[in-house]
Amino acid sequence: MNWLPEWLVDSGGKVRLGNWAKDFVDWLTANADWFFDFLSDVLSAVIDAMLFVLQWPNPYALIAVFTALAWWLRRSVGVTLFTVLGLLIIYNQGYWKETTETLALVLASTAVSMAVGIPLGIAAARRAWVYEVMRPILDLMQTIPTFVYLIPALILFGLGMVPGLIATVIFAIPAPIRLTRLGIVSTPDALTEAAVAFGATPGQVLRKVELPFAMPQIMAGLTQTIMLSLSMVVIAALVGANGLGVPVVRALNTVNIARGFEAGLCIVILAIILDRIFRSSTGDGA
Repeated sequence: MNWLPEWLVDSGGKVRLGNWAKDFVDWLTANADWFFDFLSDVLSAVIDAMLFVLQWPNPYALIAVFTALAWWLRRSVGVTLFTVLGLLIIYNQGYWKETTETLALVLASTAVSMAVGIPLGIAAARRAWVYEVMRPILDLMQTIPTFVYLIPALILFGLGMVPGLIATVIFAIPAPIRLTRLGIVSTPDALTEAAVAFGATPGQVLRKVELPFAMPQIMAGLTQTIMLSLSMVVIAALVGANGLGVPVVRALNTVNIARGFEAGLCIVILAIILDRIFRSSTGDGA
């Protein structure tokens, strides 16, 4: 392949895909560092605010708040009892601070994913060509190994919670986009045609017909985003994100079975609590 230009292949005939990616990250570092610094400051402030809200009150008071929230949303004795017992076990095991840090990361990544994913899902449902452009990108985001985009996130944002948040959002955001689009395109034509016949504008059709019909799928996207965010806890710890992933990584490095089981159990308890609380809005009675 010596006949190909040098910008396309190297001396060994290999296409310079890795070099292009490196050059792009280097260009971002050199020309857009102000933007990434600003974004890092904003996201750090959001996470710090969440940590203050979660860590300032007495743990027992926060447990009471989550228990009341579980009862208010589910009206289920089983879910409420599991919430209070699960949080008490986490506190008893000494992982309360790590749990609040993980919860802050999950809530922040979920908020960002839903805030960006729902509008993109609506755009993909309204314009078929938009989804055709987005689909390979979403496939790439869901299938590329997480460690691949942890590297540029680490370079652009440094160590800490922010690169963990960015990596989590990249991994989780395809779920709300796809499920929001699925819910809107599944709206029966008869409903939208009736709304248009009564003089509804496209915006009114979206707000009063399509979004209410798609709400179960949107809420399913919310729970999927939460679960995907929790699955990134350990990986985010590798780039300096605090939380339950830190004791898991340390237990792995020291082959500490007891500590690994305790931290892993706390992640499972938190995942079940969040899933059961927010699943209430999907209409699932389980």
